Amino acid sequence: MNGAELLVEALKREHVTHIFGYAGATICAIAEALKAAPELAYTLVRTEQNAGHMASGYARMSGEVGVCIVTSGPGATNLITGIATAYMDSIPMVAITGQVPSYLLGRDIFQEVDITGAVAPFSKHSYLVKNARDLPRVVKEAFYLASTGRPGPVLIDVPSDVQKQEVESPQWPEAVSIRGYRPSVQGNGMQIRRAWETIARSRRPVLCAGGGIFLAGAEAALEEFATRNSIPVVTTMMGLSLLPTDHPLNIGMVGSHGSPAANRALAQADLLIFAGARVADRAICEPDQFRSRIPIIHMDVDPAEIGKNVQATIPIVGDVRHILRQLLEQGVCQPEEGWLSGLQALRRADLDHAPRERGGGVTPGRFLRLLGERLPADTAVCADVGQNLIWTCRYLPMQEGTRFLTSGGLGTMGYSLPAAVGVKAAQPERNTVVICGDGSFQMSFPELATIRAEQMNIKIIVFQNQVLGLVRQYQTQQPYTGPYGVDLDGSPDFQTIAAAYGMDSYCLGSDEKAEAVLDAFLSNAGSSLLIVRVHPECSTND
Repeated sequence: MNGAELLVEALKREHVTHIFGYAGATICAIAEALKAAPELAYTLVRTEQNAGHMASGYARMSGEVGVCIVTSGPGATNLITGIATAYMDSIPMVAITGQVPSYLLGRDIFQEVDITGAVAPFSKHSYLVKNARDLPRVVKEAFYLASTGRPGPVLIDVPSDVQKQEVESPQWPEAVSIRGYRPSVQGNGMQIRRAWETIARSRRPVLCAGGGIFLAGAEAALEEFATRNSIPVVTTMMGLSLLPTDHPLNIGMVGSHGSPAANRALAQADLLIFAGARVADRAICEPDQFRSRIPIIHMDVDPAEIGKNVQATIPIVGDVRHILRQLLEQGVCQPEEGWLSGLQALRRADLDHAPRERGGGVTPGRFLRLLGERLPADTAVCADVGQNLIWTCRYLPMQEGTRFLTSGGLGTMGYSLPAAVGVKAAQPERNTVVICGDGSFQMSFPELATIRAEQMNIKIIVFQNQVLGLVRQYQTQQPYTGPYGVDLDGSPDFQTIAAAYGMDSYCLGSDEKAEAVLDAFLSNAGSSLLIVRVHPECSTND
C-alpha cells in the first residue's frame, strides 16, 4: 500500500463515512485512493474554508469527528478560518492537507506554506508526516486527540511524495498512548461532595449551561439534575436549544444580548453553577462582581477554562455528563419557595414582549416567532453572525428536539450555510434551516452549487437590509460618529441567484403577508430561499 491508501484505510478504521474537501495537485494521490473507497462519501465544496464549516456541522450533529481534506498552499490557508472556528467552539475535527514533496520543504516552492506552524495557536495538535509508515499511528492519535478531553481540530499535513511512498506490512495500532495527555473524566470525589454541600445550602441556585453539554452528550443528565432539584437553568448562546423554549426550568439566554429574566436570575442568585460553559465576555459582562458576592461551582473538561474568566469557588475538572451523574447520586436540594416561580413570571413577560415594529419592512422578532411556530420539532437551525443571530436567539421558539448551531466563539460570518450542508450530510432526514443576513449570505452562497449537487433540502432565510447591520448599529453609538463602510452596494438580485442554481425563491416585504409566504416557503418540496426585507435601522434592541 502507498501512503495515500494507508491514509484512506486508517480513516475507514476510524469509522469515517463522509469527507468534505477541495481537490488540488498535492492531494491527487489521496483522491485516487478515495476513488477506490466508495464507502467514504465525498462532498466537493466551493471554497476550502467551507470544508471546515461543513465538517463542523457534521460533527456537531453526528457526534463523530468531522473530516476535511484540502490541497497545499492557498487551499490550506483558506481552511485556516474553518479550523479556528472549530477550535473556538471545541468541535472535533481532523483536517488533512496536502503538502509539497518533503525533500523540497523550506525552499518556498510553488504552493508551499508552513500550515502546521500557522494553525498551532488554534488547533489541539498538528502533524507533518515525513514517513508513510507513520500514517496509521498519526491518524489514530489525531482522532483520539480531536474527540477526547476538550474536543477540537487536529491537522495532518501529508507531503505528496509521502502519499506515494510504498509501505510493506503496515502496523495498525490498537490503542493510543500519548505521554502527558490524560484527560479527566470523573470529577474528583472530594470536590463533588463540596459542591453538593454548597448546592444543598443554597436558597437561590442557578445553573448556567453552555455548549459543552452538547459535546459531552449530557443533555439528559442536565435536564434530570435541574428537574430533580428545581434549579432554574440559563444558557449561553452555545447552549441554546438544550431545553425547549417553553420548558418550565428554562429562564433564557444570559449575556449582553440575552433575556432580562436570565440576567435577573444571575443578579439575584446566591449560587452559580457553570456546566460546560467558558463564561466568556458576552455571557458574563462583569465576572468579578459575582465572585465577590456568591459562591461559584465551575465544571469543565478543560482545566484551563476554570478560573480563566471567573474565579471558581469549587472547580470540578471532568466530563460534565459524569459530573452531573455524580451530583445526582448525592441527594435532592430544596431551593427557596417562590424562587423558581418568580423567575418563571419574568420569563413569561420576556416571551410575551412584542418586538418594536418599524415601517418599511418586516419586523424580525415577529417573523421569527411565526417561523418557530411552524418548524418541525426535529429542526436544525443554523444561524449566522450579526443581527440575524441575535434576533434568532431572542425570538425563535425552540421545541423539544430542535438543535441550534452557530459560530459562537470566533463569530465567523458565512458559517451557517456550509454548516447546514454538514448537518444534512450527517442526518439527511433532519429538517434544516439557515438564518443569515445579506452580508453573510454573500460570503458563502457559491455553496448553493454544493446543495444542488448533493440534492439536499435546505431552507435558507436571508434578512436583507442592504447593510452590515450589526456593525452599522455599533457605529451609530458613542464614540462613533455614524455609519461608514457598511453599505452593501452592488449586491446581486438574490432571487436571480437562486434561479441560477435551480432553486425556488420567495420574497417577503411586510408583516401582513408573513404567514402566507412562510407557509409556501416551508412547504416547498426542495431547497428554497426566502428573502426577508427589513429596515436598515432595525436594531437588536427592537
